[in-house]
Amino acid sequence: MKSLAAQRARIARVRRVQHLQAVGAAAQAESKLVQLEGNADRLQTLRASLSGEAGITSGAALGNARELAMRLDDVRHGLSKAIGSAKEAVELRSQERIGAHIARESAERLQVRAVAEMHKMIEERMAASFRPRRKEAGND
Repeated sequence: MKSLAAQRARIARVRRVQHLQAVGAAAQAESKLVQLEGNADRLQTLRASLSGEAGITSGAALGNARELAMRLDDVRHGLSKAIGSAKEAVELRSQERIGAHIARESAERLQVRAVAEMHKMIEERMAASFRPRRKEAGND
């Protein structure tokens, strides 16, 4: 019974480590998503700053601004695909984290149950080995 409790304790430790790894992977995926969304916002801000200013400008300057705006739009659209895949990764890592959390909790419950059963068995053995002594009639 002691070995069962030790085995359950090992399983619980492994499940805790797996849960911590899943939490770390989920946090990493979320930070990557936040970073990509921040980059997309910066590209949008930069694109908006390229709008034509009032006043006299040359055709070459307008052409350069338009080409730069087109390139920024292409990058931003490519980034939107990366953001979509990052959102999927966040969802997947979140599900893995939840699964690892459930496995960790169940392993901890099994460990507690095994320890309780071991204590119960020890108490039963001690109670079974205890026999009250009878007093002998002649020896007071």
